[in-house]
Amino acid sequence: MTPAIHLSSQLAVNVLDARSLLSAFGVVGVAVVLFAETGLLIGVFLPGDSLLFTAGLLATGSKGGLHLPLGPLLLAAAAGALVGAQTGYLLGRRGGGALLARSRSRRLHEGARRAEELLQRYGYGKAVVLARFVPVVRTVLNPMAGALGVPVRTFTLWQVVGGLGWSLGLTLAGYALGSSVPNVDRYLLPLVALIVVVSLLPLAAELYRARRAAKAAAVREVQG
Repeated sequence: MTPAIHLSSQLAVNVLDARSLLSAFGVVGVAVVLFAETGLLIGVFLPGDSLLFTAGLLATGSKGGLHLPLGPLLLAAAAGALVGAQTGYLLGRRGGGALLARSRSRRLHEGARRAEELLQRYGYGKAVVLARFVPVVRTVLNPMAGALGVPVRTFTLWQVVGGLGWSLGLTLAGYALGSSVPNVDRYLLPLVALIVVVSLLPLAAELYRARRAAKAAAVREVQG
């Protein structure tokens, strides 16, 4: 592949598609995407869950064409997730609410509200860990934690625990499935779709509980 063709393929990458990102940037792309998704508000739409799972599948070497080495992949995933979250926290601690005030994204502000609810309902440690597994919330919670004054040591400890569990867990899950199921690449799109759906379940559960609580409060108010 000539340099010009290689460059054009990178410029044409679909940042919302895990396979496209991995084909264009490989292991380095994993680190960069996870850093952006967990550390920068502009990364709120990036496919972290499906990227990790797909990368794990491709690390088995049985899918032809694209192959990612497992060791460097795990290091890149962990580094991107941990450094990104810590960066987001520090930006939130320094910039406070101004980070969100500049954005007009309804999805982003909804994520910020959910992140604040998680911190208040579950406490710092549990909220930081849980947020890793909820799209959008894992992007917003880190700067929110900084803005709300979560202690540095507390945040760092639990973001490392959650970050390693999320990044390495999803990658190794993809690797294990790819190693045990022949021709699993035929089912890549349905598997990625399943991962996305499963990753949204915690957020859906929170929305359901919030609506039930709101209805119960409205009924009590009417009866009172």
